[in-house]
Amino acid sequence: MTDTLTVQLMFQGRANAALDLYDSAIPAFELLNRTVYGPDEMGETGQVKAAWFRVGNVRVHCFDSPVPHDFDFTPSTSLCLALKHEQAVTDTFEKLADGGTVLMPLDSYDFNPWFGWVQDRFGVSWQLSVTAPGDAKANG
Repeated sequence: MTDTLTVQLMFQGRANAALDLYDSAIPAFELLNRTVYGPDEMGETGQVKAAWFRVGNVRVHCFDSPVPHDFDFTPSTSLCLALKHEQAVTDTFEKLADGGTVLMPLDSYDFNPWFGWVQDRFGVSWQLSVTAPGDAKANG
């Protein structure tokens, strides 16, 4: 067995909606599998028991916790998504920001010519940027 690091997102009853949002917002999103709780299981029927998705070469595990918690996501831990074109960054940012909170607006910054930081409506923090900073405007 090899050592493994897994990105995991724990939702509280909203994983299905989050997966739908990510599928519509992120161009390279690929849902690998999703299982839901059945009627005689610990979680609420129909909520996500386990799901795996991939964006580029990163696999993410997510689920709905069957146990209520007093904590949620924090923006200090972010998923950083670099896209090839400025327009892709803009489109993805707008979809993730709908109902969420913009932490840094889309703009040109010293470290990247087209960057934005948003916490989506589920509380997941996303830093979006252009992959090739020198080509940002030309690729849009």
